[in-house]
Amino acid sequence: MNLEAEILKEHSKRNTVRLAAWVGADKKRFKELMDLFLKGEYRVTQRSAWIVRHCAEKHPKLVEPYLDTMLERMMEQGVHVAVKRNVIGILQDIEIPKKLYGKVASLCFDFFESNEPIAVRVFSMTVLATIAKHEPDLKKELRLIIEQRMPWEGAAFQSRAKRTLKELSD
Repeated sequence: MNLEAEILKEHSKRNTVRLAAWVGADKKRFKELMDLFLKGEYRVTQRSAWIVRHCAEKHPKLVEPYLDTMLERMMEQGVHVAVKRNVIGILQDIEIPKKLYGKVASLCFDFFESNEPIAVRVFSMTVLATIAKHEPDLKKELRLIIEQRMPWEGAAFQSRAKRTLKELSD
C-alpha cells in the first residue's frame, strides 16, 4: 500500500480508522507512518497525526521510541495544530517516561497558557496533572494557573479544570 497516497485520498474518520487498522501493531508500518508524520508535507502531516493517535490508543508501545522526536516536531514554527492536538492527546493516554517530564511539562505549560485551540489547552492541563502526581512541586503552580484562568474560559475548559482541580487536591 502507498500510505501517503491513501492518507491524501480522503480526510475522514473512516479513512483514519482504516489506515490505523492497516498499521496495527506492525513496527515497520508504524515507522512508515511516523516518517510521513514527522517529515511529510503539511497536509500529510496534518492527516497522519490523527492516524498516529489512533495507533497509539491501541498500541501505546509503538510511540515510545518516537516521543522525543514528536515533542521536537511540536515545537517547530508553523506546525499544524493537528500535530499539537494529537500528540498532546497521545500524552494524555500513555505513561510518559520520567526522563521526558521536564520537556513535556514545559511544552504543556506553554500551550496551556497560550491562545491555542481549546483541545490543545485542556489536553495540556490533563498531561500536567498527570505529571504533577509524580512531581508534587508542580501541583501548586498548576492549581494557581487553572484558578486564574477559569473565570475567563468557556464551558469545556471549566469542566476539565474542575475535574483537574479535584484530582490535584487528592
